[in-house]
Amino acid sequence: MGILNVTPDSFSDGGDFINVDRAVARASEMISEGAAIIDVGGASSRPKGNDYGEGASVVAPSDEIDRVVPVIRTISRKHPDIWISIDTFRTQVAIEALKAGAHIINDITGLRVDPALANLAAAEDAPLVLMHSVGEPGSMPHAAEYEDVVLDVRTSLLESISIAGDRGVKQLILDPGFGFGKSVNDNLRLISTINELAELGFPVMVGVSRKSSIGAILGSSEEPVSIENRIFGSLGVTAVAFLRGARIIRTHDVGPTVEMLRAMTATLNA
Repeated sequence: MGILNVTPDSFSDGGDFINVDRAVARASEMISEGAAIIDVGGASSRPKGNDYGEGASVVAPSDEIDRVVPVIRTISRKHPDIWISIDTFRTQVAIEALKAGAHIINDITGLRVDPALANLAAAEDAPLVLMHSVGEPGSMPHAAEYEDVVLDVRTSLLESISIAGDRGVKQLILDPGFGFGKSVNDNLRLISTINELAELGFPVMVGVSRKSSIGAILGSSEEPVSIENRIFGSLGVTAVAFLRGARIIRTHDVGPTVEMLRAMTATLNA
């Protein structure tokens, strides 16, 4: 899953692809590198913290729609065989995105903010990504306190699964929410225990690409390495997630990630 942020303020590529032509060109580039899904987001979910400053502000639904719909429509027409995901927690945005050609709904709040997303996913038979996070969009903390982060995330996602199931969603994907309200150690524990989420019977997606925990691992919490120098660390953590059972990898760096996964798969199957 290639990340395409059509926002002015995302932590890694904010402002790079707010122009439709540039966004579609970036999608085409990621597809040529091996992306099977393009995840289009029109509202940054950047949390508060030392690495990201005050965090992302809330975007009006109309602005979010205006950002994502032209991009999704054009990608859908240019690449009809590629799946498109809409990264949103709002039903009204997802409705317009699906009309424009999106196939998957990626909800970073796991139905906490807008449970009606589950109704839409059920009605359209669209896969729904349920991610664990804490706080509200626009005020998401960089870290939260947990008694047991693995158990707490699993329990929260089970609640989201229950809501989705009660509303008739048939296709679910789980995401532990690396970097959303977790410390560096919390994030690494979640990756190392991905198998416990996979045991719930749904595909597991991870997105560690370029995040601040990677910067802290390679440097320190006080002096993380720069965003552009986090690719090898991102690949290392992704490799562990894949070995533990993750099957969808959300990344900015599609080419290197695809090459790594192909080499790992070939070796494991030899």
